[in-house]
Amino acid sequence: MIRVPTTELARHLGDYLARVRYGGETVVVLKNRTPIAELRGMRSGTKTLREFIDIWKSTPADAGFADDLSAVNAADRPLENPWD
Repeated sequence: MIRVPTTELARHLGDYLARVRYGGETVVVLKNRTPIAELRGMRSGTKTLREFIDIWKSTPADAGFADDLSAVNAADRPLENPWD
């Protein structure tokens, strides 16, 4: 795991992305010495957008989903004001 300040990352972004892609390394991005993000390679099983759309279209609809949403919405109540 590499820890790198944002300024350093901005100056050498291509180098760090290559280390992630080809070296399998993880880069933790720091802002004022505090971790704010993490760069790591994508899992090999990651689908393309086209593959995702095909899976979505081939998945059967859940007939009771609309009823479930209605039940959740009916049960939803605003929080009571503790100062009333």
